[in-house]
Amino acid sequence: GCNPLAETGRSKLQNQRAVLNQQILRAVRMRAGAENLLRATTNNKVREQVLLELSFVNSDLQILKEELEGLNISVEVYQNTEETFSIPLVPLGLKETKEVDFTLPLKDFIQEHYSEDSSEYEDEIADLMDLRQACRTPSRDEAGIEMLISYFLQLGYVENRFFPPTRHMGVLFTWYDSFTGVPVCQQNLLLEKASILFNIGALYTQIGTRCNRQIKAGLENAVDAFQRAAGVLSYLKETFTHTPSYDMSPAMLNVLVKMMLAQARECVFEQIGLPGIRNEFFTLVRMTQEVAKVGEVYMLVYTAMNQEPVKENVPYSWSKLAQIKSDHYKALAHYFIATILCDHELQPGDDEDQQEKALSQLYDYMPEGLMVLTVLKDKVQRKQLGKAHLRKAIFYHEEALRVCGLCKKLRNIDVLQEVLTAAHKRSLLKYAQQETEDDFLSLIQAPDILPKTEHKIEASAPQFSKVKVKDFFHRLGPLTVFSAKQRWTAPRTICIHHKAGELGFSLKGGSPVQICCLDPVCSAASMGLKEGDYIVSVGGVDCKWLGVNEVLEKFKSVGEQPIEMEVISCQDTAASMHSKSATYSVGMQKTYSLICLAMEEDKIDHTKKSPLKLPFLSWGTKNRQKAASTLCLPSAVAGSSQTKKKLSPFTLLNSESSLY
Repeated sequence: GCNPLAETGRSKLQNQRAVLNQQILRAVRMRAGAENLLRATTNNKVREQVLLELSFVNSDLQILKEELEGLNISVEVYQNTEETFSIPLVPLGLKETKEVDFTLPLKDFIQEHYSEDSSEYEDEIADLMDLRQACRTPSRDEAGIEMLISYFLQLGYVENRFFPPTRHMGVLFTWYDSFTGVPVCQQNLLLEKASILFNIGALYTQIGTRCNRQIKAGLENAVDAFQRAAGVLSYLKETFTHTPSYDMSPAMLNVLVKMMLAQARECVFEQIGLPGIRNEFFTLVRMTQEVAKVGEVYMLVYTAMNQEPVKENVPYSWSKLAQIKSDHYKALAHYFIATILCDHELQPGDDEDQQEKALSQLYDYMPEGLMVLTVLKDKVQRKQLGKAHLRKAIFYHEEALRVCGLCKKLRNIDVLQEVLTAAHKRSLLKYAQQETEDDFLSLIQAPDILPKTEHKIEASAPQFSKVKVKDFFHRLGPLTVFSAKQRWTAPRTICIHHKAGELGFSLKGGSPVQICCLDPVCSAASMGLKEGDYIVSVGGVDCKWLGVNEVLEKFKSVGEQPIEMEVISCQDTAASMHSKSATYSVGMQKTYSLICLAMEEDKIDHTKKSPLKLPFLSWGTKNRQKAASTLCLPSAVAGSSQTKKKLSPFTLLNSESSLY
């Protein structure tokens, strides 16, 4: 990973994010304690003091939330360093986490479950912890992506090696919400995997915004990066369906996927216009439809951002920027079609039918009394409709500038103001060049433009298989046998005395090999060898990864001399599952982040119908009804959940994976 102490703009933002997360944590703890005191006391004077304190705490939390939003809209830090005249793109900030010490839990599990000397695996545990630490500061390039994917795949091995479904390992993972700063803590490894996936998508967005949008290759890379980001976030939404964090909730991920695809669409339009837009009839028709499509997708993003339950958590400046871009690109569409009508009169040598067909594809309907062919031939009608489109373009430009001026964060982005102002002036100049005598007589309203595109933009599915990783704990044995789900006896030493090449048993299987066709009267059987035992070592040499032929060679190499081998017997793997689990956030009150996922049987009233479980936290919905102090932090949601059986030993691609 990158040097965490490097004084780059991106590292400074991440450091500020970490500080804000801690401040939010302290404020939330204070609020939780004050709410408990408010519920416990009956003294009116104390209640007045507590209510006053709560009002200060909530004000402080609101300020901290606004500061966090300011970090999320600090888009200029992530843009390309080259001089550019383009509207900034929005990246996602990386989720912050606390350090995790795997040493004691994994060493204890190796000693207890695998019956091996855990001190021999200290280097492997250190490698795992070093990789996780490096993933906190990944470089903003393909190497950073590959490192995050490597850790994500490594977690699949770790989950199967050390995290049995019957108990918790005592490893607490803490991740901070990238939008609210509220920490979520779980002993469930799925929280770690989901958060790493989110950071992979976020890093792709940062790579996309860093691309040089003044050259073709840079725009192609930006389109690819945003499509990959959308693919990873979509995979996260489909695979981890009940995440206890706002930024990874299905509704929020749906919005983020839409936003990334919209930014990819925007880059495609910039790529089409990069060589320059020729003032030619059919070229302008094509550009009109393409830019109208960009305006349409950004309007869909803006609509999605203003829907419950994500409305309160999406940064306000993101929502306004989506609205601004929608208005800006709609204005460009009307400007292009106005240029078609005002600058390209039908000439005798022009293909009349082709122009009529092309122009008719831009409209769903024509203003009353107008026909496409008539507009093409009639100079007056052509000018009137062109000026109507210019008025519509000016209206959208002014609306974009107005919204930009009302948002403090966007108002300070100079390049955004410059692009909007330049486009507005261009439309005003075009309108001023037209004849104005008939303005008072023209009542034509410009019709809406139908968007159309020749370029398909969709999310690119993540290709984890391209990153090759080796299981750090490969020496424990094949994962199909030596996993946390399997249970065995402790290794037993069997001394074999074979004569004339007869062992008294046969071997079968791959790695490790199994005992079969055991002669019950042979010497090995008398020493405790059983049918179906796995051979883990022969003559002191580990053979978990050896096949039948290799193990037989070990026996043959000693001739008729006695040889010792270690075997294990598989036990019944059926075990009772825990009846309860919970999402726990650093010892704080459940008024804001404790979600009980299953209740104890003796505390459930079976006569009452249990309420439906919400799929993710909702900020302050319940608490606002119960206490005036809770303004913008999450309320507790209790429900029940059933532990799902995993379909395969390797759960990376298990679509049923859940954080609940």
